[in-house]
Amino acid sequence: MAPFGIVALGTLAFVLGAGGTESTQPTLSSTAAAWRGLAGSARPQVDVGQRQIVVLKAPSLAQRVARAGGHATDSEERQWTTAALAAQQQVLATLAQHGVQVRVDYYYSRVINGFSAALDSEAVALLEREPEVAGVYPVRVAYPATVSSQLLAKDELARGAAHDPEIMLPGFDGRGVTIALLDTGVDRAQPFLRGRVQDGINVLSDGDFRALAATKPDDATRLERHGTEMAGLLVGAGGPQGLSGVATGATVLPIRVAGWQQDTGGGWAVYSRTDQLIAGLERAVDPNEDGDAHDAARIALVPLAAPYAAFADSPDARAVEGALDLDTLVVAAAGNDGPAGPAFGSLSSPGAAPDALSVGAADLRSQAEEVRVVVRVGLEVLVDRLLPLAGAVLPKHARELALAAPQESSSRASPGGFLAPPPLNSFFNQAGLSAVAGRAALVRAGDDPVTAVENAARAGAAAVVLYGTAIPAGGLGLDESVPVPVVAVPDDVARTALDALTAGRHPALSLGASRVARNGTGGGTAPFSSRGLSFDWRVRPDLVGPGVALMTSEPSAAEDGTPAYGTVNGSSAAAATVAGAAALLAEARPDLDARALRSILAGYARPFEDGSVTTQGTGLVDVGASAAAELAADPTTLAFGPAARTNWRSVQTLTIRSLSSRRLELRVAVPQTGGAGLALTASPDRFRLPPGGKVTIRVKASFQGTPTTGPPAEGTIQIGSRATLPLRIPWAIPFGRDTAPLLSGLRLSKKSFKPSDTTPAVLSFRAGGLSPGPDGTEVHPVGRLDMVLTSSFGTHLGLLVRMRDLLPGSYAFGLTGRDPNGNVMPAGDYTLALAAIPPDGSRATFRKVTFTIK
Repeated sequence: MAPFGIVALGTLAFVLGAGGTESTQPTLSSTAAAWRGLAGSARPQVDVGQRQIVVLKAPSLAQRVARAGGHATDSEERQWTTAALAAQQQVLATLAQHGVQVRVDYYYSRVINGFSAALDSEAVALLEREPEVAGVYPVRVAYPATVSSQLLAKDELARGAAHDPEIMLPGFDGRGVTIALLDTGVDRAQPFLRGRVQDGINVLSDGDFRALAATKPDDATRLERHGTEMAGLLVGAGGPQGLSGVATGATVLPIRVAGWQQDTGGGWAVYSRTDQLIAGLERAVDPNEDGDAHDAARIALVPLAAPYAAFADSPDARAVEGALDLDTLVVAAAGNDGPAGPAFGSLSSPGAAPDALSVGAADLRSQAEEVRVVVRVGLEVLVDRLLPLAGAVLPKHARELALAAPQESSSRASPGGFLAPPPLNSFFNQAGLSAVAGRAALVRAGDDPVTAVENAARAGAAAVVLYGTAIPAGGLGLDESVPVPVVAVPDDVARTALDALTAGRHPALSLGASRVARNGTGGGTAPFSSRGLSFDWRVRPDLVGPGVALMTSEPSAAEDGTPAYGTVNGSSAAAATVAGAAALLAEARPDLDARALRSILAGYARPFEDGSVTTQGTGLVDVGASAAAELAADPTTLAFGPAARTNWRSVQTLTIRSLSSRRLELRVAVPQTGGAGLALTASPDRFRLPPGGKVTIRVKASFQGTPTTGPPAEGTIQIGSRATLPLRIPWAIPFGRDTAPLLSGLRLSKKSFKPSDTTPAVLSFRAGGLSPGPDGTEVHPVGRLDMVLTSSFGTHLGLLVRMRDLLPGSYAFGLTGRDPNGNVMPAGDYTLALAAIPPDGSRATFRKVTFTIK
């Protein structure tokens, strides 16, 4: 009996809220939902087919190097890489002996040992039973997390619409440091990048092996943007008004792992897959592919996010660990999905990986702008109030404009539910005349408001009025193709205006004077930034970096012929600024390895006073404090797990290493917030470290009595002295454990059937779950799902299927009447036992289904 297919149909819907702050100055606040489509890229539905990643037990190059204490010769590394590839060929040969032919997409031997391929259920079942295989994991989709130089020089921009990262270390610019950028292609001709970007590597390999920004296959006017934007944040210099990136002397090695690929609807979208991402890490640690990783990039920036996939054992998490073992620091975006929890958060992969430097986004804008907006139909006033200016361009003067709408007045929904923006041709009639030229275009924001606004502006709109979501002040940022004001109005106002247009009436928009308002979400973690605990109970992100309205380069040129610039929002942008900071530190402290770099960046960040540990990690990146660091810790965050039983206790260990040239006398402090009845102790709590010395600290968390549900306790382990800045290691402990079953809704389409490969019985069920929390919906994933077949006499017939790392969703499984070995089963009664095990291996959910083979 073999399954004919496994279909994941899960969707996560979050309820998000935000509060305001009283002030004498008007305050503009925003929620995570308001940033949808503005922080990071849009997320069209993508079908990865049957692609899986097979991880082998035979060691990778990274594992061999780690076992050798981090040191190996060139020839040893090449031998170990060859041995890893040989182990893969042995497994593939075993599959071939069973009649299963596999076409491999990517081979991995440096950061992990394994391969990716499209595998049917028979191949997956065979592989999971092979002793050489550590596991078979699903491939996931990862998504990437813009104004001419003349426009930047004008005094027509709203406050808070654009700024540079403002991260610097006097005397250092990252010279001699290579940063691998795993992203879309990069426009190397952009003058802002000044030749600091190499030709690079194209993992997607669509005919050009260089990592250049590609054009959309069906629209030559649209280029991949994200890689060029990230490169500008890293190494750009000489921009308008002194604009520059963080590490202007560093070199970028672009590795194109994301780009134009087909989505579920048959269109083209920019995204990556985790199998492509791992292939990119393979090249980051061995750019010339000779099997020797001594030429590895010092830093690898991964500004991509596979939403909610915070599994610690996933292939991409293992690959991040492998890169670290080969002395490449992986700096990754935490994600752009806002609040969640109280336990498991909204974190993405690979940013949630235990060995990544996980970066969230901070909003450092103190001010924003709002503008008086009046919409009326005849004498009826639909709205008359101050609204946030969503774009970067201020109204030059008070204006009154007729409202107009594209022919498709609402965004088009794709089969996956993605609300696409109105296409450019919908703004024109059959005669080629624009319906919005010189008018205010009323456009649904959808899931890609940036493109919606761009299309309206290209059609000649004098202003753009969005509806469908509350766009935050400055959320659209700068875009050279949108030199017009943009505001968002409530849905009921938009519907009334659209109805008036349909009836032949003439709605109008008045834009009045703008005024400065306080940015209610400034000076803290951005509302959209992912946060919480990963699925191994580890605090994520490690720290936050500037991630809202950052000015950077765009591909190609502006309409006036000058270099194109724009702004970006998201944890991807924040990760780029922190990767730049890492390059500065790598130049300033060349003796530090990748683990030490990760620790000093995370451990010496500056906390926001009002922010929780699970929101910000240790706080905002502080490259000056990190440069003076005298201590490093491994790991950078502690994972105690939940306090879920009477008299609970958990012990974690920390390795503290001296980076100082002097003898240090140190103390350990364990402050905490919340958690009455919870106590943390460290042993030793006082010690001395000679230069280069190490010590292992045991940190014990214990709870007296029986825990009750409530907000998590949290804090930071602080290690230092009166003469040193303290090194901080964050932790958080939730209370209680969700007892909702991880399997529900089991249904077998027919209880009695004849064996058939073409018309199987279908077993459907829901795996995992969602539960409401005070800050958002909490995800309950499944670490492993086993299906074991037994006869009516209780005879164990074998493991039918094992699926790993499942996010909440609906799944279907076909029963064809064949046993785990592929043989037709004799007539009789059978039982299929299902076991859904959480990622931490705690309480599993068991279910059984009985059926009869005729």
